Amino acid sequence: MTSILQPPAIEEYAPFYADYVRRAQKMDVLVLLPQQIDDLHSALDHLSEEQARFRFGPKEWSVKELAGHLNDVERIFSYRLLCISRGDQTPLPGFDQDDYVREANFDDHSLADLLQEFEFLRRANILAINNMGSNSILRRGTASGAPVSARALIYMLAGHVEHHLESLRRNYLSMM
Repeated sequence: MTSILQPPAIEEYAPFYADYVRRAQKMDVLVLLPQQIDDLHSALDHLSEEQARFRFGPKEWSVKELAGHLNDVERIFSYRLLCISRGDQTPLPGFDQDDYVREANFDDHSLADLLQEFEFLRRANILAINNMGSNSILRRGTASGAPVSARALIYMLAGHVEHHLESLRRNYLSMM
């Protein structure tokens, strides 16, 4: 793969992912992906377990639930990336993030475990991405009922985390 991955064209992803793709363009996405591991640790490692259960509103996720959600999406997007980069044309389903968070009981997990899980998932994804050929990265498939390319999924992985890092800073950490 080339050392710089160009952003996907607008037809490579559904409009509801445009914000994630835009956020991932703040720097070279291949540099941003590993940097986000450190960014999450810097933002959350100092929190106590009690602080990690903080919710900024009664119907909002806790910090732990947000961290668990990052892990869920990392897995789901990376599975989509694997399938599409391998040329699998099977339409991939969407998922209801609130159902996933509710069923996982992330507040019962340690924050350290949730962050370590993210780090392991992300490092595995970085290795997979770094070993993809340029043809694989440009392949397209269908996920959540919309067309998507492998390249767009790489940007979506990074942009999703950027979205939630901003939310952590604005809605959680600033209120503690």
